[in-house]
Amino acid sequence: MSDSLFDVPGGGAEPGDAIAATGAVGPSSPLAVRMRPAGLDEVVGQSHLLQAGSPLRRLVEGSGAASVILYGPPGTGKTTLASLISQATGRRFEALSALTAGVKEVRAVIDTARRAAVHGQQTVLFIDEVHRFSKTQQDALLAAVENRVVLLVAATTENPSFSVVAPLLSRSLILQLQPLTPADIEAVLRRAITDERGLGGRVEVTDEAVDLIVQLSAGDARRALTALEVAAEPGERVTVETIEQSLDKAAVRYDRDGDQHYDVVSAFIKSVRGSDVDAALHYLARMLVAGEDPRFVARRLMILASEDIGMADPTALQTAVAAAQTVQLIGMPEAQLTLAHATVHLATAPKSNAVTTALGAAMNDIRAGKAGLVPPHLRDGHYSGAAKLGHAVGYRYSHDHPDGVVAQQYPPDELVGVDYYQPTGRGYEREISTRLEKLRAIIRRRR
Repeated sequence: MSDSLFDVPGGGAEPGDAIAATGAVGPSSPLAVRMRPAGLDEVVGQSHLLQAGSPLRRLVEGSGAASVILYGPPGTGKTTLASLISQATGRRFEALSALTAGVKEVRAVIDTARRAAVHGQQTVLFIDEVHRFSKTQQDALLAAVENRVVLLVAATTENPSFSVVAPLLSRSLILQLQPLTPADIEAVLRRAITDERGLGGRVEVTDEAVDLIVQLSAGDARRALTALEVAAEPGERVTVETIEQSLDKAAVRYDRDGDQHYDVVSAFIKSVRGSDVDAALHYLARMLVAGEDPRFVARRLMILASEDIGMADPTALQTAVAAAQTVQLIGMPEAQLTLAHATVHLATAPKSNAVTTALGAAMNDIRAGKAGLVPPHLRDGHYSGAAKLGHAVGYRYSHDHPDGVVAQQYPPDELVGVDYYQPTGRGYEREISTRLEKLRAIIRRRR
């Protein structure tokens, strides 16, 4: 399924099918297709890419010549921008979807483009989901892109650095589209409600219904317009209840900027901390369905992994960090599975706040003025005259000893014998506790 802003439902375009981005649109066309921006003034979002003089703006205005790879989440305008680029100077438009096209189709489009170029007409080739093209398919594009037989506009939801071959990357501008904000989605919906291409003011839509669609769209304009279209009936009033019924799901009572936001997030963290994996998954699902930023959820899991699990399960932080990276690399909706994976791991992991308590105790001592001098044998000795000052003199190198641990003073005098870290008997900290007792005994010469 295509993931671009205003694609025709049902998949990507076939070769030569300009309707997918520029062609005939009638009253029976989907609302998202009818509301496709006809010019730059109607494009919502992506202001960072469309500033005056920017490479993308020059392309859309017809003066640019570089191929581009548009990288961003679903529903952020990739197909729309390709359409505007093709319209800028009357260029021919060809569209392929990596889901359906093979090397044969790619070469056929390029051959047609070469014939058109003989007559002075350049072709814009839009490839949706380019990350799904094999290396062979991508290689088939190289000569045509390099010789500007086609102006390539490729779209992908995945980081092109990992999914597009290096030669094609080097011949293209990489432009990252940002998720549409709630304000952007609302602007798209308000235009669709009033514009004659859309509902033309013939359907009343309550503010609460608009707010709910914005929340459920997760920054995807196509999803928002589809939800509006499904709920809208001429002469009827679209309310929250209408949206609930049309989408066959209950409205999620969740305000990303209000109390419910903080209540649900708080309940999520406390459920993971309390090892109730089922409650944690419930609150995770509420946030995801309501369109919460998955990066926010990933950040909270990373914090929790150190704050509430720590060394009881050292792999918890690794899982949380991997989840955050996955969210960034693949985006939604696939990343929701990774967030669930991390949530289950952290909720079922043994819990310990020993790391948190240890750091807090150490920082409290610092604030209380317990920041004595660094012992002379630990000071930097890599400069002329250091030895005369006694710096690094008598330092015992741990690796010179069989156990890799030696008796030696490490903290300032005021803190000798202070135990900040107190491991619990849970999870991996059981092993750490036994080992730590032996380490402290050797280091402090206790027997």
